Amino acid sequence: MNIHDASAIVTGAGGGIGRHFALRLAGAGAGVAAVDIDLHGLESLQAEAKGLPGRVMISRLDVSQEKAVAAFVTEVFQQFGQINTLVNNACVLRDGVLVSGESGLIRKLPTPQWKQVIDVNLTGPFLLTRETAGEMLKRGIKPAVVVNISSVSRSGNPGQSNYAASKAGLDACTRTWALELAEYGIRVGGIAPGLVDTPLLKHVSETAKKDLIAAIPLRRIGVPEDIWLALKFIIECEYFTGRVIEVDGGSSF
Repeated sequence: MNIHDASAIVTGAGGGIGRHFALRLAGAGAGVAAVDIDLHGLESLQAEAKGLPGRVMISRLDVSQEKAVAAFVTEVFQQFGQINTLVNNACVLRDGVLVSGESGLIRKLPTPQWKQVIDVNLTGPFLLTRETAGEMLKRGIKPAVVVNISSVSRSGNPGQSNYAASKAGLDACTRTWALELAEYGIRVGGIAPGLVDTPLLKHVSETAKKDLIAAIPLRRIGVPEDIWLALKFIIECEYFTGRVIEVDGGSSF
């Protein structure tokens, strides 16, 4: 699929990598339905996208809410006529170790903290993919592609049992959905970024950043454009499906 022929839903498009995806797609002439829970970020995105060749529509959406997702997908297909690309990028971080003990006090990872990450990072892509693929099948839209944004933390990272579990689960879904949807002309792939320069890095100390960079063979933090190039490849390469590309500078944390 040529990138300018894409009509895409991009979740988590109010900031970070998702925002970059939306702007690059619109810049290439693709239509974009940009989704986020952050309305201010979406409005800023829409203002920045003015003058780009592609159309950008914004919608505030909590991807973990089943009825809201179903209503959104119905609306966006009506607005665009067709959607042939879905980028499941929305995610949250709610880090915390499973249990810890300090001064005799045992602290445990709260269940709501676990559940919120699973709901957004794993259930959200499930709902979006189910509803979008259903519309694609009903309308006979092909070729089409779904891209799930995973993370190198999928293999496990201290303090991120909820996040790692959500991304490992998303990888499993990527492979499963690719096998299930191939007969309908829908490819499913994934990208596992390493450390990327986004607003989330503001919460990481400079000392911690230096330690992280030292563990990266290329000795730098990634930028959203690095991840965009992987997304562009997956969208355009009609022989790619069922795999997750690591874009991490050579290291998996």
